[in-house]
Amino acid sequence: MTSRPVAEGEPAAGLVDFHQDDPPGTESTVHLPLRGLSCSSCVKRVERALSAAPGVQEAVVNFATERATVRFDPAATDVEQLCQAVEGAGYGVAREELEAQLARPDEGGAPAAESWLLQIEGMSCASCVRRVEEVLGKVPGVREANVNLPLQRATVLVDPATARFEDLTSAVEGAGYRVVPPAPEESSSEGRAPEVPAAGEPAKSGGIPHRTRADGEQRALRRDLTVAAAATVPLLVLGMSHGALPGADGPLGRAVQFILASVVVWGPGRRFFRLAWVAARHRTSDMNTLVAIGTGAAYAYSAVAVLAPQLFPHAEHGALPHVYFEAAGAILTFVLLGRLLESRAKRRLSEAVERLVALQPVSARRVDGAGHEEQVPLSALRRGDRIAVRPGERIPVDGELVRGTSAADESMLTGESLPVDKTVGDAVFAGTMNQSGAFVARVTRVGKDTALARIVEAVEQAQGSKAPIARLADVVSSYFVPVVLAIAAVTLVTWLLLDSSPGGVAVAIERFVAVLVIACPCALGLATPAAVAVGTGRGAELGVLLKGGVALETASRVDLVLFDKTGTLTTGRPELTDVIALGGDERALLSLVATVERESEHPVARAIVAGAQARGATPEIADGFVSVAGRGVEAQVAGRRVRVGTAPWLAEIGVDTAELEAAADELADRGRTPSFVAVDGRLAGLVAVADRPNDVAKETISALRRLGIEVAMVTGDRERTARAVAAELGIDEVRAEVRPEGKRAIVAEHRARGAVVAMVGDGINDAPALAAADVGVAVGSGSDIAVAAADVALLQGGIGGLPVALRLARRTLGTIRQNLFWAFVYNVVGIPIAAGALLPWTGWSLSPVLASAAMSLSSVSVLLNSLRLRGFERRR
Repeated sequence: MTSRPVAEGEPAAGLVDFHQDDPPGTESTVHLPLRGLSCSSCVKRVERALSAAPGVQEAVVNFATERATVRFDPAATDVEQLCQAVEGAGYGVAREELEAQLARPDEGGAPAAESWLLQIEGMSCASCVRRVEEVLGKVPGVREANVNLPLQRATVLVDPATARFEDLTSAVEGAGYRVVPPAPEESSSEGRAPEVPAAGEPAKSGGIPHRTRADGEQRALRRDLTVAAAATVPLLVLGMSHGALPGADGPLGRAVQFILASVVVWGPGRRFFRLAWVAARHRTSDMNTLVAIGTGAAYAYSAVAVLAPQLFPHAEHGALPHVYFEAAGAILTFVLLGRLLESRAKRRLSEAVERLVALQPVSARRVDGAGHEEQVPLSALRRGDRIAVRPGERIPVDGELVRGTSAADESMLTGESLPVDKTVGDAVFAGTMNQSGAFVARVTRVGKDTALARIVEAVEQAQGSKAPIARLADVVSSYFVPVVLAIAAVTLVTWLLLDSSPGGVAVAIERFVAVLVIACPCALGLATPAAVAVGTGRGAELGVLLKGGVALETASRVDLVLFDKTGTLTTGRPELTDVIALGGDERALLSLVATVERESEHPVARAIVAGAQARGATPEIADGFVSVAGRGVEAQVAGRRVRVGTAPWLAEIGVDTAELEAAADELADRGRTPSFVAVDGRLAGLVAVADRPNDVAKETISALRRLGIEVAMVTGDRERTARAVAAELGIDEVRAEVRPEGKRAIVAEHRARGAVVAMVGDGINDAPALAAADVGVAVGSGSDIAVAAADVALLQGGIGGLPVALRLARRTLGTIRQNLFWAFVYNVVGIPIAAGALLPWTGWSLSPVLASAAMSLSSVSVLLNSLRLRGFERRR
């Protein structure tokens, strides 16, 4: 349950170090205790101020614990300058506490700390995250607490001398949540490499697979929704018949409504009342509070009206008070549907990590000193061991080739669509695919030190550190609910003081309930989920998957889009683009080239063969095929020696390529990869392949600019290739040769400047950047991991769906604002009338019946306004 101590000079818990080969002292981490934070805007301002300081690589502020974790280059800045940056932004640093922290040495002279992992059940929203971080931050010995909502996990940085695991557990459980006990196998001996789950198995935490818990949550929600819907449908029929059904308004009909509503409220709806009670115990409120008060008021009033109608005015004359059971049932059913959709979105987020882990094989072939191979689990491998890898297999750990050659597909790391040739001394990485050639490698990194493990950690960190956008309804409820309760209480007391007779008591209760019913958050609760449901549904019809309301809201504010190149702006596969035949017979040259390349397993060779055949060339029979890794191929074709490869390689056998060097350079400047062709020792021509821009890329970029959105390219591909594609598409800003951690840093850099960033990619290497961006956008034809890590997935038409997604997000957010406006109008106008405040002057009052009508009207207006999104078109 604990990790190794965190020393000065390496990242704190939750920060991924991708530079483990850097010299010591090139990176430090400090935790600044802050003063003066009052809201999320303060957090953002402090993060921006720190990020703007020279040498700062990352700054993360935890509002609950009032601490800033800053990763910086000590050669460019120091702690004093960081403190001055905070103070310059208008906030304070607790310097005495900071000095005491820096003075606590361990063996290495740095403050000791350990990272403890808690697997937590029961969190459902941003309010839950805030509560858990607050209670953990108050436990003695805790320096920092970060909660990852999608993974239901808390990473707690503690002082092991004073912190106790039991105290953390008690704090979380005291807040109304549950900590899953750690599994015995999680404790590992010193120096043992962490065991990686087998391919296809989810990573485990807390002894229970995350997927199993997510499945259980979805099953429970699906069951509750089924029960609630089954009871609510007949309840709505009876409650809204208004006499059309015989007996519906009579004692029997009212009794049936009471039973059906009780099934919904005390069954599936019980969870909302429990969560509202937890929030109340911590002196806060959220959407659960709104749902519980609204349904509780409607149900309680109606239950009293059915069980004790004599308490109401005019009951002695046979007039039965109105009931609102259908309102209680409908609210709970709709909210359960929304929770089910949220649960599915959270599961898709966790799948990103699970699929990344599954890329690593469960075992490897270890080679002993005598050359014998032995199948061993990854946990048995140590640095310095030798492993054998065959064509078509994934490389199990990071290593260095000591024998053989390979063409490795490293697109998960670099985004480069073309395989990378490997020879003795070259590095290979865990999870990458060995496409051709068998080799033996010396193990250099295992477990959490591998490139794949660091990408997994980057995705988890980005998901956890992404600040949830405050849901407007949650913010409103923190003020709206107490105000409504106060108004209702004042109404009750006032009318009791005016008339304390039995009739007066009944009138006071009726006014009290009328206030609660008209202030029922039906419309307020539906304003966001109704628009989100219609907007996301319409998006799915148009081939755009928007993963929930947070994704919609953030996408509506995007002002910068960062594109990956390979597979996003381009087709993602090499194609034969150019052929130059010195003899003039292009088809004859292609026939010779295709005959030789057909013998190779290299993807570029396959692209040349396919392109040659598409141009009418017919491969013949090749003899004496030889492949020289990274240089070229040669074979005998119809008695002629044909060589295809690089200029230096051909020069070694006396072939002068000067005649075509200018053409080759020009092709390379345009992003092509040229190969020279020699026949019988003389230059015969050249062929070139490239990953070409796809058909919709240019129009997509133009459409984004019409929306006022800036565009840039961030890719792991070569600088010259990237700039050639960018020039063809009209993109000015290009960042090339960037690894996954670098993409994530570029995203953070733009966010620190105040941009709302969307990152668009389709590869595994894009997953950390997708998760770190304000909005991650994945092309559906790409990696499942990229799609799972993203907030938006483009399922049809590639990136051509991106302008559609952003326009739809803007339209949906506008609809949500309209919904909230009308919901408040009804409450602002209706509450004074329901309270009887206007009765002395206008004679106006509002019975619970009319309050219910007003409430229903507000709900209907919200739903009808949301349904207008069904008319949203793909093309404007």
